[in-house]
Amino acid sequence: MVLIVEHYASIWVTIPAATMIAREVIISALREWMAEIGKRASVAVSWVGKFKTGSQMFALTMLLWHGAPWIEWLGYIALYVAAGLTYWSMYQYMMAAKDDLLADPDGD
Repeated sequence: MVLIVEHYASIWVTIPAATMIAREVIISALREWMAEIGKRASVAVSWVGKFKTGSQMFALTMLLWHGAPWIEWLGYIALYVAAGLTYWSMYQYMMAAKDDLLADPDGD
């Protein structure tokens, strides 16, 4: 993802890529924390996350290929579909963990 951003050097590729990378870090940390408190199942992988990953991999393939201009545009479209699914899946994971994230650690 970082190499695609470096190659294209465009804000239109950088923003979705940075969003996806940030989401991966946030959700990985959330899953790890939920596992520590024994609630990993509440943030299990969803179909949205799997579809996001598939769209992201397809976008990277198309953007790396450079076969024809229409392939590159297909890559851009898939990249933005993946970015939209990134926001959607992150929202779902955060809502699933909301009660635990907002809970009083002292139990008061």
